[in-house]
Amino acid sequence: MGAGKNSTCQKRVRLPAPAQLIRSDLECNTRTNLPINHCAEMLTQILRSGVGVNLAFSLLEKTMKLTLHEVAQVLGAKNDISLYPDTALNKVEFDSRLITEGDLFVPLKGARDGHDFIPVAFENGCAVTLSEVSLDVPYILVEDCLAALQQLAAYYLEKTGVEVIAVTGSNGKTTTKDMIHDVLATTYKTYKTQGNYNNEIGLPYTVLHMPDDTEKLVLEMGQDHLGDIHLLSEIAKPSLSVITLFGEAHLEFFGSREEIAKGKLQIADGMAAGNKLLLPADPIADKLLPSHVELIRFGEQADLQVTSLVESKDSLTFTVNFMDGDIFLPVTGKYNATNAMVASYVGKTLGVPDEATKSALASLNLTRNRTEWKKAANGADILSDVYNANPTAMRLILETFSSIPANEGGKKIAVLADMKELGSQSVDLHNQMILSLSPDVLDTVIFYGQDIEGLAQLASQMFPLGKVYFFRKNEEEDQFEDLVKQVKEVLGAQDQILFKGSNSMNLGKVVEAIEK
Repeated sequence: MGAGKNSTCQKRVRLPAPAQLIRSDLECNTRTNLPINHCAEMLTQILRSGVGVNLAFSLLEKTMKLTLHEVAQVLGAKNDISLYPDTALNKVEFDSRLITEGDLFVPLKGARDGHDFIPVAFENGCAVTLSEVSLDVPYILVEDCLAALQQLAAYYLEKTGVEVIAVTGSNGKTTTKDMIHDVLATTYKTYKTQGNYNNEIGLPYTVLHMPDDTEKLVLEMGQDHLGDIHLLSEIAKPSLSVITLFGEAHLEFFGSREEIAKGKLQIADGMAAGNKLLLPADPIADKLLPSHVELIRFGEQADLQVTSLVESKDSLTFTVNFMDGDIFLPVTGKYNATNAMVASYVGKTLGVPDEATKSALASLNLTRNRTEWKKAANGADILSDVYNANPTAMRLILETFSSIPANEGGKKIAVLADMKELGSQSVDLHNQMILSLSPDVLDTVIFYGQDIEGLAQLASQMFPLGKVYFFRKNEEEDQFEDLVKQVKEVLGAQDQILFKGSNSMNLGKVVEAIEK
């Protein structure tokens, strides 16, 4: 089993602005898990739709249908608001550096107290700020700024009457969200969660940043702890919800799949009686199911089924039991057929014509690094699935990669990194991946991380000598540069190479290195 040299571990991650449209040297907020430079991400999303730069910026700056006095009344301001004019507010920001003329600033407490940046917000044109203390500038006094942000988002959804479709799940929630958005956008003015804005800050921020003509809002909901999704569902009040999978994601915080399922099912807490909840036919949830919503199961022998499936290297063609004709997807992975089936059913339920659904799925544009084929600089084929990882997701992508025929004269290589947040079961769950690795299919396997070391040792006993490499990443050392070097050394022009690991393992940077 190969090894690498020591190098300094990077403890902080810097996020470059997408398409380098906006300079971003701002670090990720460790409390919210949200990229600070969200403006760049949303701008790039808009530009990808084909509009010009000027129009893209104008879309970013759409005015909310809220005024200063209205916000104060909704939040039960504890100070005299009559001192300030009833200004129309432009948008909400929690980063003072992104404040523009007429904005509402929300000072949140994270690694630093957002109240410290109120002067900067007003220098940048802030119209009014929320605050938990008295100030000498226009402010709305509240007990808790985060709770106020959430309350304002709930009010705004009620005021605008936008229909919310909510998506959660251990795997596939972002892909399914993207698919649902693209299907609905054929018929309705539709907005969706941008990036990973799926928590107690990101969701209300998304609500308050949706274009003012939005008809359907597709919201992704994430959970780290029990109760997270309950809160998000109570804010959003979805009319239709989807749970993609009851898996092992965040097992460290839940302890068991049963507790994970309990948390995911809280997506129904904000739903009205009779609304539809789509969920997998998994017995893990049978004793936990809510009784006030209509349950639609998907999977084998369930209400919704993929009835035929043909998979190629970079596409899927399949049929479903509630729609006539083939559905084509320009992505691989059998699990994506299930995700697309769910999106198709959501579209059908909400009145999207079948042909419009098929057209949207055939031209799908997914969030980057989710089962995405790319080309290395030397011509090799890269299958990048590095946005996140858990045992179910890793098994599925290895199954997909193994089923794809190798290129003529080429090898199949897998680069696997740690799956995070698996708690006390982490090492065992990593080791179980040995059942998904076969020397008859894979020529070389490269491992990177800490908890994955045991799996690397098991693989070294099964694969020929010199076909398994391990590079360490822990608090003491990070052999990342040696990992990149080894990948470049083993990768031939006719090869196929898979990358899979949790986002924090930075395999995306390895992909970038071999693309250059």
